[in-house]
Amino acid sequence: MTEKEIVSELFRLRDADYAQMQKKIIPTVDEDRIIGVRTPALRALAKNLYGDGETEAFLQSLPHPYFDEDQLHAFVISLEKDFDRCMNRVEAFLPYVDNWATCDQLSPKAFRKEPDQLLAHIHEWIHSDRTYTVRFGVGMLMQHFLGDSFITEYADMVARIRSDEYYINMMRAWYFATALAKQYDAVLPFLEERRLDEWTHNKAIQKALESYRIAPEQKDDLRTLKVHARRD
Repeated sequence: MTEKEIVSELFRLRDADYAQMQKKIIPTVDEDRIIGVRTPALRALAKNLYGDGETEAFLQSLPHPYFDEDQLHAFVISLEKDFDRCMNRVEAFLPYVDNWATCDQLSPKAFRKEPDQLLAHIHEWIHSDRTYTVRFGVGMLMQHFLGDSFITEYADMVARIRSDEYYINMMRAWYFATALAKQYDAVLPFLEERRLDEWTHNKAIQKALESYRIAPEQKDDLRTLKVHARRD
């Protein structure tokens, strides 16, 4: 499919009510860019496009006029099986990611194959001056390095990030809440020693308290670690 045909198909799949909902929860995207295609329909279209010779032209035609094209772009990249080709496409796309939804939908399967190479890119991403590149880097640490390969240096990478950007700090909080669920004893000292800024510290605890993967007694301990604003 050509890009013109892809856009035509996206409008055919449009759900007006869903578009209105998206406009409310993705405030960094111009409302005129949102078509309103639901995620299952985008994933199905991505599967149809993956491997289509004409799709390469779509992937190279950046920036896309529509948010839904960005979402579709992320899903197509995520299907790529070859690590190097996938990474090249991710690097080309990241500068154009301008919202949390597209950032978080970008989840390449190929990244599981080469953790050492992925980690080198993560180091670069989290030091970027682009909000959603940093967010993506933290997300990849959360997705791929909280299992058996986890070491506390990875959590320290996230703890050292300092930013005023809401969408970076929310991902950092999400990272530590997930880390508490998977690596509780190793990650707890980051909160006990207050290695995070206050907002991220409290938000991580809040999200951890909402998690069903953290034991009640652990939640009791986390409640005592909340930082309360000083009253002069």
